Amino acid sequence: MERNLNDQQQVSQTEYVEVWEDLVSIKDLVISLIICVVTTLGLYFIAPNNGSIPLFFGLFGALLGFGICSFLFKPKRNFIKDEEGK
Repeated sequence: MERNLNDQQQVSQTEYVEVWEDLVSIKDLVISLIICVVTTLGLYFIAPNNGSIPLFFGLFGALLGFGICSFLFKPKRNFIKDEEGK
């Protein structure tokens, strides 16, 4: 039984990497970065070149990419509420 737990711990450690003191899936992180870069730069480059309009298009592209990623990748944490006194 102990060997199975160690094997599961090794698998879970290889699937995740620590970023800002949190564990994230490498695959999900790379796909999210690609989506956000494509939406941000895509809207930036199609924006008309008038003053600060490309900036706003790029910011909207970043928000759009964030929204897409938040729907594609659900949180993988399980929070367990521990009530004191029970």
